[in-house]
Amino acid sequence: MTATLLPPATAPQAHRDPNVRRWLAAYTSSMLGDNVYYLALSWAAVRAGTPAQAGLVMAASALPRAVLMLGGGVVADRLGPRRVVIGSDAVRCAAVLAVAALLFLTRPGLWPLALLALVFGAVDAVFMPAVGALPARLTEKGQLARVQGMRGLAIRFSSVVGAPLGGLGVAVGGAAAAFALAGLLIAVSVPLLLSVRARDLPKDDTPGAAGTVWSDLCAGLRHIRRHRVLAPLMLAIALGDLGFVGPLNVGLTLLADRRGWGAAGMGWVLAGFGIGAGAASLLLTVRGRLPRAGLVTGCACTAGSVAVGALGFVPTLAAAVGTAVLVGLLTGLSGALCGALLQTHSDPACLGRVTAVSSLISLGLTPLSMPVAAAAIGTWGLGPVYAVSAAVCGLGGLVALVVPALRRAELPR
Repeated sequence: MTATLLPPATAPQAHRDPNVRRWLAAYTSSMLGDNVYYLALSWAAVRAGTPAQAGLVMAASALPRAVLMLGGGVVADRLGPRRVVIGSDAVRCAAVLAVAALLFLTRPGLWPLALLALVFGAVDAVFMPAVGALPARLTEKGQLARVQGMRGLAIRFSSVVGAPLGGLGVAVGGAAAAFALAGLLIAVSVPLLLSVRARDLPKDDTPGAAGTVWSDLCAGLRHIRRHRVLAPLMLAIALGDLGFVGPLNVGLTLLADRRGWGAAGMGWVLAGFGIGAGAASLLLTVRGRLPRAGLVTGCACTAGSVAVGALGFVPTLAAAVGTAVLVGLLTGLSGALCGALLQTHSDPACLGRVTAVSSLISLGLTPLSMPVAAAAIGTWGLGPVYAVSAAVCGLGGLVALVVPALRRAELPR
């Protein structure tokens, strides 16, 4: 399917562009489907097997996603991100609806759930790089920061609304109904994406026309390594995520348990984080551009690391919620700006591969810090682990502040 050229000179502001709005509606619907799917998968796995077996099913998607992610970036750049996103959503929709039909008709056990998780992981390996590369084909470079904010709002909305929707589906018709609902939500994105117009790259910039997949991948990695902004930015993202993921996942669960706040208290802390992160995305959506983006990224990440460390020492639930709002605001702002800088400083022909590397860092490598954080908390307690995590996160901000090219990086007007 050939994309239609969108003249950059006539492109409106992203939030007023019907083309971008159709993409945003498609992305939001797809993310809603994802959230409903994960709830349905966990519910069905727990009902069909032991807790250990359910855990294996839930983790089954991680391996193909991590192994195939870099190759998925090459696929997104070669075939075009719009085409890859449409195909990925179509495959995910078909797989989820097939499992829903199977659960309606019989009780097949864990094997179709594990297979579905593997399919999702493999498809995510191409879907995520393509999603990251697509905005650059929809609007001008100066609007990409605003699009990043809009995308962040869609993610927050989907996470807040998706879980109750999935729970409603389970309550009405069990896991089969929840899977069917997830498939229908993902299906909505396909016609919307088909109506989205995307710019073609100039032929001279189209990657991998004659090279191998390996040569394309190596070219993308060289592009990152030799780039004065992208190389330190990837390091900053890795350090920031490594210091952030443990305390805000397994660490928060243990914190709520040891403080006696319970599951409800943990929910309030997570809600505070979501509010702060949503406010950061809204700021970028409304402003469209923040001056001295590299400097702001470093300052926000550094200040956010202090808030992350403070979370491990707060004595009351109210203080924890307030601190979580600050964590969400600061780390959400630095994360959104990192995404915007990746979008605007990457060669559009390599953007799928650049997104694949950043996604692999965030979704493939940093989750490994969770079991390490849990073991460390069991040995040394909450305070020291939160302090070390904050120091690692702060190193990410320090990288952004001490590397001149990154500190001086700007978002285009």
